[in-house]
Amino acid sequence: MKTKPALNMDRIAKALGAERRGEVVAAGGYFGAMQVVAEIQARFQAPPGGGRSTDPNWTDRRLVPLAPKTLGRLERLAKIVSEEGGVTVSPLQVAALLLEHATEEVDDGAVMKLARARAS
Repeated sequence: MKTKPALNMDRIAKALGAERRGEVVAAGGYFGAMQVVAEIQARFQAPPGGGRSTDPNWTDRRLVPLAPKTLGRLERLAKIVSEEGGVTVSPLQVAALLLEHATEEVDDGAVMKLARARAS
C-alpha cells in the first residue's frame, strides 16, 4: 500500500505567499473533530507487516482504566474519525492522541489542583 507523502507546511506557505505563525487549535465541535481527523491522517501509518495504522512513535503500551461513559465517547469519536477520515482507528488510539494533546496543554499547577479535588 502506498503511503501519502508528508506535507511540508513551510513550503506550502511559501508557495502561497503566506507566513506560518503556529498551530491553530480547535477546541471541539465539527472543526475540532476534523482537526483530529487531519492529525490522524498525517501521523498514522500502516505497520510494515500489515494491520491497523498507528503512530510509529507509540512504542509503550499501558492499561488505562476507563469509565463506561468515557469509553462510549471514545467509541463515538473513533467511529467519526474512521468514517470522515478514511483511516480506521480504535477508541484507545483516539484516547492516546487526546492524552498527548492534554499533557502538552496542562500545567503542573492545574494537575495538582485536579489531583487534590479528586482525593477529597
